[in-house]
Amino acid sequence: MLLSVKFLGTSASRPTIERNVSALAIQRGGETMLFDCGEGTQRQMMKYGISFALEEIFFTHVHADHFLGVIGLMRTMALQGRTEPIRLYGPLRSEKLIMQAIMIGSDKQHFPVSYTELKPDEPLVRDGYSIVPYKVEHAGATALGYALIETPRLGRFNPELAKEFGIPEGPLWGKIHKGESITLEDGRVITPDMLVGPTRSGRKVVLTGDCRPSPATVEISKGADLLIHEATFTQEEGDRAIETGHSTASDAALVAKKAGVRQLALTHISSRYSRDAHELSREARTIFKSTIVAKDGMEIEVPFVD
Repeated sequence: MLLSVKFLGTSASRPTIERNVSALAIQRGGETMLFDCGEGTQRQMMKYGISFALEEIFFTHVHADHFLGVIGLMRTMALQGRTEPIRLYGPLRSEKLIMQAIMIGSDKQHFPVSYTELKPDEPLVRDGYSIVPYKVEHAGATALGYALIETPRLGRFNPELAKEFGIPEGPLWGKIHKGESITLEDGRVITPDMLVGPTRSGRKVVLTGDCRPSPATVEISKGADLLIHEATFTQEEGDRAIETGHSTASDAALVAKKAGVRQLALTHISSRYSRDAHELSREARTIFKSTIVAKDGMEIEVPFVD
């Protein structure tokens, strides 16, 4: 099943010529989930091929550069005649502001909208994966990061050995693969451990939103396939990062190294590095080599790793 991340906005605080403000889409199979929705996100969705038929939007916090785009997006959905419901999620004390925002320019909502304020570490359990919100520290805001964590996969089934045991291909193979023992006509009992290997990990993607580096991010990112961590500044601006509740490229790289992630993607890039983010990349890679600086329109596919 395809799991991919499409970066729709990678700039910090304000748009630049090269980068729009915060938004990214995660696509898993036929599902699309939008995380943050900065000003102009709907145009980025059209430009980079993200359907307006999405069913869920998650907000990391309610600073304006992370939610203002939801006003126009909702209006466009209404103009297109949308009738399907949409579900919105955000941190505690965020519902009132977001719901007021989406009513701007209209005295009614044209399709059902629900809003859920999420508590840290209380997962939304889905078919085959969970969305886990967790607390992050960001100046002047109640903020969440999110982890998409797939459930473990079944171990590999050994069809050649099954044939040697005389088990006909068909429903019995399926039962064994799902963990059921079977009894053959000659009385032999075949247990799953005889034909199925150990359980395999699902995939994990973690996105921090705006934040300072923290043990919570390290903990939830352990073994992640992809960590998307904000890196607004280089270490040269470390004091400014602390003052504003942001991270440096070094901060993000240290989190990735401690967590043992497979890949780190830096986003929320200050306008001073908008055109040339080489300084951020160089700084992070001295600590964690598998680092990329995200750009608007960039797509990262997250493969299974056995």
